[in-house]
Amino acid sequence: MGNRYRLFTWKDPYDTAGTEKLFVAAMRDNCAFHYAHCPEYRTILDHFGFRPDMLRDTSDLARLPVLPTLYFKSHRLFSMPPSKMRIKATSSGTRGKKSEIGFELGGLWSGFHMVLRILRYHHFLSPVPTNYLILGYQPHKSNQTAVAKTATGYTYITPAIHREYALKYRDGGYQVDFDGLIRALERYSRSRFPTRFMGFPAYTYFLMEELERRGLRYPLPRGSKIFLGGGWKQFYREKVDKETFYAKAWDRFAIPEEHVYESFGAVEHPIYFADCRYHHFHVPVYSRVIIRDVRTLEPVPNGTMGLVNLLTPMLNAVPILSIMTDDLGILHNGETCPCGVRSPWLEIIGRVGMADIKTCAAGADDLRRGVGL
Repeated sequence: MGNRYRLFTWKDPYDTAGTEKLFVAAMRDNCAFHYAHCPEYRTILDHFGFRPDMLRDTSDLARLPVLPTLYFKSHRLFSMPPSKMRIKATSSGTRGKKSEIGFELGGLWSGFHMVLRILRYHHFLSPVPTNYLILGYQPHKSNQTAVAKTATGYTYITPAIHREYALKYRDGGYQVDFDGLIRALERYSRSRFPTRFMGFPAYTYFLMEELERRGLRYPLPRGSKIFLGGGWKQFYREKVDKETFYAKAWDRFAIPEEHVYESFGAVEHPIYFADCRYHHFHVPVYSRVIIRDVRTLEPVPNGTMGLVNLLTPMLNAVPILSIMTDDLGILHNGETCPCGVRSPWLEIIGRVGMADIKTCAAGADDLRRGVGL
């Protein structure tokens, strides 16, 4: 039984203190695999004078060379041939190149156990039939984004009666269909079964604004919930604070704040961060978070804002062991959250500014040139 298997089948998904040694061992195994099977990744590690056997304890995790997410948008790093990848997923950027990540059978298996344990922990699984409003993409063969696959995938955690999508594929592209959503809401509000919203917070909020403009309210059956994920993306300038969002959800759907949930993740770090009842993203055992100084990239203490560095040994198909996002965040001690979970929790402040984005892009470009890729 390998270390990755033991980590992803750990009973308590938030026992980060009890899995410190196991996490490092799984990272060391994963690093050794990619070092042996991905020549580009081996070149990067050699460039920085790093070897897999240098991962001995938790303090060594910060020494592992970090790859910016931007690097994956311009490079295809794989440690397996395409024939061994069961699924490929891309990032959901609206323009430019996208990251492409492959999932081998072991990675999919690990992801299944991770999701199952977190869903059980938060009591998201239910045998009650449910209507779904998916504030995201209707499935289409042209859309291989992770966010599209995930949103539809999560509609299988309860028996689905009906699925209505906000973004429908028409005439060679996606179009927002608020009229279709409103017709579905009218039906759902008369149902004796609950409704679950899944998808982007921006489109969920835009739907609520559209209802307000039309003077419509649809109080939904008891047990209805809103699940948000994927961030505001290109609509970041229109982002509203959580209190405003919660108030509008209650006003339009009679869904209380405690039934609004949010998740955090990235295609380059496919770990499920689900918020607790205080809306904090506690770090699960399958991941570790390091916050780094924006200028020096050195690790900073908990409670300090910086760039979010995410680590996981989940995949053998792609070397995503340690990636640098373009998110600014703060890692807080678990004891500061009253929910009872003791793992640290991640607060996402927002995306870095344009100057910092250029710095990250330059870093990715320097890395490419420095290692001769």
